Amino acid sequence: MKMISRGAIALVMVMFSAPLIYGQDLSKYRNFSFGASLASVSKQVDRQPIQAELIHQQPALIQELTWYPPQPYGSSRPAEPVEKVLFSFYNGELYRMLVFYDSSAVKGLTDEDMIRAVSAKYGTATKPVADVNFPTNPSYRATEKVVARWEDSQYSFNLFRSLASNTFAIVMFDKQLDAQAEVSIAESIQLEQQAAPQKEAARMKKETDDLEGERQKNIKTLRP
Repeated sequence: MKMISRGAIALVMVMFSAPLIYGQDLSKYRNFSFGASLASVSKQVDRQPIQAELIHQQPALIQELTWYPPQPYGSSRPAEPVEKVLFSFYNGELYRMLVFYDSSAVKGLTDEDMIRAVSAKYGTATKPVADVNFPTNPSYRATEKVVARWEDSQYSFNLFRSLASNTFAIVMFDKQLDAQAEVSIAESIQLEQQAAPQKEAARMKKETDDLEGERQKNIKTLRP
């Protein structure tokens, strides 16, 4: 069992490719740096900026880009432990990353195993009694309980067990930009709710007008 556990931990540690000499650098994950532009990140993951999903447009531009790291063809076990990364952008700047690990790559690993693997790159963790939230995706669980946290004055990395995906995940963010984005998202949702009745009335009017147009056309062309 110990050999299996060590092998699994070694696989997870592939995600931390930067040498330890750089110490606890929380300003980036792998080669993705907070504050990077949508165009820059899109190029890194071989996507087009236009493929980013528009989440909110006012009062600030919130966009998200999903990346699935490629796996070697025919591999029975994932050589790349990361299954998916969700990049979030505030007015075109990368402010949050949500990393999901392949369930088979972390199968059997305990919380302590994951904490040890992540700490090898990001230093000593704390274990706060805290939750993390996901304001851009209301369909996702509103919060997840933090297993461990690595942070400094600017950045925060939070390890949690994703109950929805049954795997480990890390959400990491630029504290200042994340706070600004959260306020903007809340305001955008409020604006959308206020505008909803007017939009629904306009939709119903268009539907009625379209139906009347079809009716008039069919009155003229119907030959019983």
